[in-house]
Order: sequence, then structure tokens, then C-alpha cells
Amino acid sequence: MSMSKKNIVLLLLIALCSSYVQSQPRIWNKQSIDNAKTLNPEAVKTLIREADKHLTATIVTVVDKPMTPPSSDKHDYMSIGRYWWPNPDTADGLPYIRKDGVTNPEIDKLDRMPLSKMARSVYTLSLAFYLTKDDKYATKAVENLQIWFVDKKTKMNPNMNFGQTVPGRYDGKGRGEGVLDTYSFVEMLDGVELLKVSKSFKKKDREDLNAWFNAYLDWMLTSEIGKEENDAKNNHGVAFDVQVTRYALFVGKEDIARKFISDFPAKRLFKQIETNGAQPMELARTTAFGYSVYNLTHFIDMSIMAKSLNIDLFNTTSTDGRSITKAIDFLLPFLGKPQTDFPYQQIKDWEKVQKEFCWQLLRVDGLMPKPVYKSLYSKYLPLSGKDNNYLIY
Repeated sequence: MSMSKKNIVLLLLIALCSSYVQSQPRIWNKQSIDNAKTLNPEAVKTLIREADKHLTATIVTVVDKPMTPPSSDKHDYMSIGRYWWPNPDTADGLPYIRKDGVTNPEIDKLDRMPLSKMARSVYTLSLAFYLTKDDKYATKAVENLQIWFVDKKTKMNPNMNFGQTVPGRYDGKGRGEGVLDTYSFVEMLDGVELLKVSKSFKKKDREDLNAWFNAYLDWMLTSEIGKEENDAKNNHGVAFDVQVTRYALFVGKEDIARKFISDFPAKRLFKQIETNGAQPMELARTTAFGYSVYNLTHFIDMSIMAKSLNIDLFNTTSTDGRSITKAIDFLLPFLGKPQTDFPYQQIKDWEKVQKEFCWQLLRVDGLMPKPVYKSLYSKYLPLSGKDNNYLIY
């Protein structure tokens, strides 16, 4: 039976709408970006100035590092554990010892910072392209993506076999914690979504990037290191789920994304959040408020992605009352208070993590039918400013 012209047009419209939805950011607030020129021109100007710097910058790649991983392949990513330091009791400093919350500046020597800088360059250039419609920004963003993920001479292999290594321990192998190093790709891919309307981002570029993330997703789900991070009981496990979900959505494996989202409440939320909202694994750290907010950020990232699939993860509550809002309620009494009022350790950055908490409250209001926390975060966040968060949140 032939299909009527009306039905054909309807199917075409559905297909176009589906394509449009799939090309939207999954973490960022698209409406905020669209309104930025009117509501936050200062932030737009700041972003463009940063993007202009990226136009003439050359990214550092994994093959540029001064060390070669045990695999003898410089294309393998390699980093050192952030809180691991030379042993003062041994002549060669081995094995390294852990100082929680104190960053070893040696992390700058390997691939961690170059990866973050590359992701930020793509993120910034993509936003600049979207806001200005000037394809020069997209062209540079695509060039950086090709250098990091595609070019045979410079690309990163899709694994984290040597992520967050610890000198003198684990036979030089990476640890599950190293998977967290690629969290920068989560927001970077939101930038890539904005590039999809650029003439510079060709079909071959999309296919090559999809192939890389398909391979990396497979590595995360099947490798021993990936399984180790999946088994993590703290923020690392939550971040693992967010990454798997984001990469699965990017490569079109929605079934994997939905599986991780559906398992998330019982697997992560209800096990990591107590009935009073405390996050014990994060409160045990020397930067307890910071890590509680950090893990909350991952919870919110997952909730926003779930919302893009019409799943309400944010309001999911256990039978005994564990929920994301309970985790927020636990932290709220310390907002705007001196560090001495916080009954756990926070050895640094009190004001910084307080502000980060406010940004997360702002994001949460985007998940609500009407603002709930505005009266709180508006005391600490100006209505506009230079911060990129004003664009994406």
C-alpha cells in the first residue's frame, strides 16, 4: 500500500527532529548558550578572547611526553597518581607514598595536563563557533580533534593502561583511578555536538571520532583496569558510569546508556548516600567538602543525561529516603559558613569549593519545575560574569 504525501512529510519531520535532538549537548544547558549573547555578553567576550588564543596554539600530544610507557608505545596515555609523592625514607624515592589532598606537581610532566588542555581547546573553540558562526573556530577544533584522536603520528591509543601510575608500585601498570583522567572528554563531546553543523566537521571526521570512542568504550567495559574502576565504591565509580553513558550516547549505543542509567540508583546513589545525605566515602577524605561536591557534580551530570532520554533520575529516592536532594541538604548548612563550622577535614580551597557547590545548585534548579535554590546561590554568584559556567549552565 502506498504511503500518502502527508505521512511521508510527517516521517521526514520526525527524522529531522530526531537528528536535531541527537546533536544536542548532553551535559550543557543549550538554552543558556542560546541566550548568552543577550544575558551574559561579558562571558561571551571572555570566551572569544580565549578561543582566539587557541587559534594560534599547537596542542601537546601523547607522543610528546619525555617518558615512554612500559608498552614501549608513546601513543599510550600515561599519567602519575595525583596524590603520590617520592618516599623520603628511601634513596631513590621508591615506592612512592600517598598524601591525600596534596597534589604532586610531577603530574605536569606526562599526559594528564595535555589531555585536559586539548579537551578545553575543543570545548572553547566549539562554543566560539556556535556563538559567532565563524567557521575558523570550528576548523581549529576539528584540527585538534584529528591530532589527538586520528592522526597516526600523534593520536592517543583508546586505552588507559598507564593512567595514574605510581612509581615503584603495580609494576608500572595503570590503576582503575586513571580512567578518571578522561572525564574531560565528557564536556568536550558536548562541544563536538555543536560542531556538527559546521562545514569543517566532515563525515569522515565524525566517523573517525566515533570509531575512537567506540574502541575506548569497549576498553572501559572489558579491560581489567576498566572493571576495577567500575567496581570503585566512591566518586570514581560514579564518574565511570557517567563516562560510559556519555560515550555510549555519542556513538549511538543508547541501550548501554539506558542500562547504566537504570542501574545507577541501586548501584551508586543508594550505596554512596546515607539516609541523612552524607557521602561517607567522600567525607573520609582530607578535602571532604570538596569531594562531596565533586561527587555531587557527577550525580548531576548523570541526571541531566538521563533527562535527555526522558528519565527522571534526579528525583529517584530509595525506600529509606536516600537521594541526590538529600546529599544536597547535607551540605547546605555549611554554605556561606566558615571552614571551622564544617566537622570534617577540608585542608584547602574552602571558598573555591563553596562556589563550586553554588554552581551545582544552579544546575539543579534547571532540573526542577521551578527554582528551589536560587535564593541561596544568588548570594554568592553574581547575575553575570566572565566565568564560562555562565554560558553552559
